[in-house]
Amino acid sequence: MPNLEHLHPQYLKDRTGKNISVILPIQEFEELLEDFHDLAILAQRRGEETISHQDLIQELKQDGLI
Repeated sequence: MPNLEHLHPQYLKDRTGKNISVILPIQEFEELLEDFHDLAILAQRRGEETISHQDLIQELKQDGLI
């Protein structure tokens, strides 16, 4: 199991002491959701063609974005 202590989890336990739920500060929860979203996009785009950094800069300049 990954070390999640940096997330400051609080665990809810049943009567036997088994963890049944976790509580996270809302900011940490929202950051996790954003990370999951980013990973989902990466997985979707995994097969896309890539371009070099130089070509990207050139395209951004041509589009007037930098």
